[in-house]
Amino acid sequence: MSAAAPNATRIAERFADLRESGELGIVAYITAGDPTLPATHKFVLALADAGADVIELGIPFSDPLADGPTIQRASERALKTHTTLAQVIDLVREIRKSSEVPIVLFGYYNPVLQMGLERFASAAANAGADGALITDLTPEESDDYRQILAAHNLDTIFLGAPTSTDERLAKIAAASSGFLYLISRTGVTGAKDALPDDLPALLRRARKVTQLPIAVGFGISLPGHVSVLGGLADAAVVGSALVSEIEKATMQDSSPAAIDAAASALAIRVRSLKEAARHGLSRREVAP
Repeated sequence: MSAAAPNATRIAERFADLRESGELGIVAYITAGDPTLPATHKFVLALADAGADVIELGIPFSDPLADGPTIQRASERALKTHTTLAQVIDLVREIRKSSEVPIVLFGYYNPVLQMGLERFASAAANAGADGALITDLTPEESDDYRQILAAHNLDTIFLGAPTSTDERLAKIAAASSGFLYLISRTGVTGAKDALPDDLPALLRRARKVTQLPIAVGFGISLPGHVSVLGGLADAAVVGSALVSEIEKATMQDSSPAAIDAAASALAIRVRSLKEAARHGLSRREVAP
C-alpha cells in the first residue's frame, strides 16, 4: 500500500508506490487525436499495460511553441481531424472505463481559457483526469487557475528549467502539486542521444526547494537515459520518442492494422524503458 494521503490524486499515490519500491517512474506523453481519438484510446491502454506510470495526454494546439517538430506535426495531424479539448476530456472518461492509470492533461492555456477555468476543471475532474500541465502559464499568472483546479482535487504541474534561479525554482515548486516537471535542457522538446552534463546540478537545486517528486523531460528517449536518471530523479518523461513511433506506424494510413502496429511499438518502447527503471543503475534507495 502507498503512503499517500487519503485524498491524494492517482498521481500522488503512484509516486508514493514508486518511492516505496525504489523505482523510477515513466511518464509517457502522446498527443490526443493523433491520428484519431479512438487510436489514442488504444495507445493509452497499451502504454499503461506496458508499465507507464503516468500518461500525459497532449491537447492539440495550433501554435505549440514549447514543442519540437515531432510533436508539432502530431498536433497538426490531430487538428486536421478537428480534435478539441472537450473531446480530449471525453476520451479520459472512456479510458476510465478500463484503466486507473494517472492522467495529466498537457497543453497550452488558450483552449483552457476559451472553455473557462471552472468548466474545464469540473469537466476534467468528472471525467477522471488527475491534473493539468499548462506549458505557457506562469506561477505569477496562475492564482485563479490553481485555486479552481485544487477545488476539484486536480494537480497543477509546472515546469522548471536549467535557466531558473533557485528563487524561481522555489516559486515554481510552490505552485506545483503532484510532481515538479524539470526541463532537462533549454529549447524545445525532442529526442536526444545524451543527457546534459549540468542536469545533476539542476536536480540538486530543485531538491533543495521542494519535497515533491521530480520528473525530468525533454530529450529522454533511451533506456540509458533512464538508468542515469534513476539515482537522481523520481520519473523520466518520454514524449517525442513515443510520438515518433506513432508517426512512423501511421504515416501512410490510419487503418486498424497501422493503429495496432503503433500500439505495439509504443508498448515495446515503454517496456524497455521500464525495464531499465527497475534494474541496474536506476534502482533507488527504498524509503524507510
